[in-house]
Amino acid sequence: MKKIVLITFLILLIDQASKIYIKTNFNLNDSISVFPGFKLTFVENPGMAYGFHFGGMLGKYFLVIVRIFLIGGMIYLFNKWLKRGESNYLIIPMSIIFAGAIGNLIDGMFYGLIFDSGMVYDESVNQWIGYGGVSKLVSFGEGYSTFMKGCVVDMLHFPLVDWYVPESWPLIGGKHIEFFKYIFNVADSAITVGAALLLIFRKKAFPNGLEF
Repeated sequence: MKKIVLITFLILLIDQASKIYIKTNFNLNDSISVFPGFKLTFVENPGMAYGFHFGGMLGKYFLVIVRIFLIGGMIYLFNKWLKRGESNYLIIPMSIIFAGAIGNLIDGMFYGLIFDSGMVYDESVNQWIGYGGVSKLVSFGEGYSTFMKGCVVDMLHFPLVDWYVPESWPLIGGKHIEFFKYIFNVADSAITVGAALLLIFRKKAFPNGLEF
């Protein structure tokens, strides 16, 4: 249990510290180059990992509820796995995924309560609306929105290819080509890394097949 708590705490600390720093020091959509191929680009995301979202506020509520059930299910599984003495090849990757899920859940549930500004959903146009200026932390409950209406903060941007096609080229001249265009955060990275470790070490993580 100690390793689960330690991994979760360390990932959450890095995740939340980076999000709070970005949100309180960057304007929405600000971007700075750290080194070639890596930028810090501040966007807010009302949905899933890597900027995917759907269904307006109903979709957002659905995702928050699903995350809560998934986290609850993982706590139940951790209890079973620890009693069975499962290996670190299972416990550590699942702990990393667990921390990532909690990290993004915190944003969606509480950021609307603790920051003075953030993206909000406008039902009249069925769109998420941005804002100007740098956000500030406020007393709990005095934020720009209410419980479960906050947005996830994303900032890690790796445009390994960021190129405008010369205008002289036929058909595609002037187009912007970017790879990798998705902007994500530490919690998203943790979920991806944890899933990758489970895939790589699946035979050691599940020596007897999938047993939940």
